[in-house]
Amino acid sequence: MSTAVSARRRREILDALRRGTVPSNGLDQLAVGLGRFEAELQAELDVVAGGGAMFKAVRGDYGSGKTFFARWLGDMAMRRGFAVAEVQINEIDTPLHKLETVYRRSIELLHTATLPASALRPIVDAWLFTIEGDAEDQGIGVDELVERRLESVATSAPVFPMAIRAYRRMVADGDNDGADGLIAWLGGQPHVAAAVKRRAGIKGDLDHFLALGFLRGLLAVLADAGNAGLLLVLDEVETLQRVRSDARAKALNALRQLVDEVHDGHFPGLYLLITGTPAFFDGRQGIQLLPPLADRLHTDFSRDARFDNPRAPQLRLTGFDLDKLVELGGRVRELFCGGLDEAERVRAVADDAFLERFAQAVAGKLGGKVGVAPRLFLRKLVDVLDTIELHPDFDPYKDYEVAISPSELSAAEREAVSADDVELEL
Repeated sequence: MSTAVSARRRREILDALRRGTVPSNGLDQLAVGLGRFEAELQAELDVVAGGGAMFKAVRGDYGSGKTFFARWLGDMAMRRGFAVAEVQINEIDTPLHKLETVYRRSIELLHTATLPASALRPIVDAWLFTIEGDAEDQGIGVDELVERRLESVATSAPVFPMAIRAYRRMVADGDNDGADGLIAWLGGQPHVAAAVKRRAGIKGDLDHFLALGFLRGLLAVLADAGNAGLLLVLDEVETLQRVRSDARAKALNALRQLVDEVHDGHFPGLYLLITGTPAFFDGRQGIQLLPPLADRLHTDFSRDARFDNPRAPQLRLTGFDLDKLVELGGRVRELFCGGLDEAERVRAVADDAFLERFAQAVAGKLGGKVGVAPRLFLRKLVDVLDTIELHPDFDPYKDYEVAISPSELSAAEREAVSADDVELEL
């Protein structure tokens, strides 16, 4: 497996694991237990790349790998030419009942395989370059072709093509401040200078109602600029269960509207993925408060998880058991050993028996809850592998014991550790 991974990519993955974070790429190397979804997800990405739209919900308890799943799908999508934006929903910065904040954060995090986050301006520039070439070939004006290409957007958000045309003029005139301001405004940023907006002939800031129109405009620009589509992830939507009842009702209705717009074909090129806990999907403070939304997302999970339908609106993540944790450890060990001079020695010391005992020890420190263990298990495993490589006389059976300090734990992990835990020796 590791021979297919470049040294740089391998280092990026291992550095992320050392920090206790989900790597930003290379997640195919760590995807344990997700193979049952892959064929259907690839087929759905094909539909979106062909001008369709898809909606999917992923459910799972803490530690089941929802964020990992979203980034794994994002990695897969980017390799197929998609742009990706992953937005964490929370009641302060990105409340779901204010879609303008969700759109703004999406633009801030928008990236492709070749463009880092905040990629809106280079995407717009690439699109306009294509438009200018097409206009010349067709013998028509650039502004006229811009209007044609954004005709479907203009019905719901006429200011979007207006701002695009004004941006092009400002770039041509060398007005960099004005062009920067308009890109910010197209990205949903508030407080753009009034003088810039006056020169562009636009007023006000993006609001909840315009946000969907702007998303449609973004999709049109992405498609014309050569992107296969947009994967938009709304992560941790269960947080809306904690907001006031009126805001929760608005958020659920906004989600219903998004789902309906996707299903009605109003967002060609969009793959919308949401993640949440089972309580959000099944409990009384989640989607069950809005019966039409609950009906749209309903999925039968009464069967054994082995027989889940990956084409259903919801996917269920069952989390880690000890076997999966050991398999994950083996993958990380092989990734670590790829291209390493000391590879055979490291494999011999950190053999499969060691990985199993190590996984049991880490899970034991977390009250035996294996589902909570992957992040800390991988972080500590990479540390042990580092030490084995750097110190030939290091014996993890004698010279190491698993110890987890409170500062290492997230809130959910902290809840999983019982008050009377004692350190377990390997």
